[in-house]
Parts: sequence; C-alpha cells; structure tokens
Amino acid sequence: MSAALDEFLRAAPPLQRTALRALLALARRPRGAALLARLPAADQLARATAGLIRYDDPATAAALGWDADAVVARGQALRAAAAAPAPTGGRAPAPAPAPAPAPAPPTEEAGR
Repeated sequence: MSAALDEFLRAAPPLQRTALRALLALARRPRGAALLARLPAADQLARATAGLIRYDDPATAAALGWDADAVVARGQALRAAAAAPAPTGGRAPAPAPAPAPAPAPPTEEAGR
C-alpha cells in the first residue's frame, strides 16, 4: 500500500478505516475483485479510493490535467475578490426595503 493511501486511511474514523482496508485488500486479489464485481457500490468505492491516490503524485496529476498550484491560486483569488468591498460607483448603497406591514386584525363584521 502506498504511503499516501496509508495516510488517507489513518485519517478515517476507526470503523470506516477497518472497512476500507478490508475492501482494498479484497480488491487487490482476483477472487476478491470477482466478488466485488457482484456488488457494484462496493466495487465503485474500492476503485474510486484507489484512484484518488493517483492524484497524490504530481507528475501523474499533471498528466491528468490537475495542477494543485493553479487550484490554490484560483481559490486565493476568489477569496480576495469576495473580501474586497463591492464598487458602488460613487453612490451610497440603496437602503434596505421596509418590512411589510402587519395584517389588519379581523373585525366583528367579518365573523358574521
């Protein structure tokens, strides 16, 4: 098992950690893979978990179109844009709309 996958599994809660380790061990064996083929959800989980680790290698991730530095830069730019005050064009911002008036209480004639 790779160091990245081991670190990923150590971060999981104990019950899920044990289940994922067993699932991945099963998926690595031919008979286990055949068994997982009968359980599509478990097979997908095993394949997806193993596939996530490929992105941990920068060369592999770059070949797949993933650039971690670009993602960080984009996130920082979005946070900076969200923190900057919105331009108002030199005018004061529009006031908030007034709350709607409360409905009138029922009259005696309405009950007749």
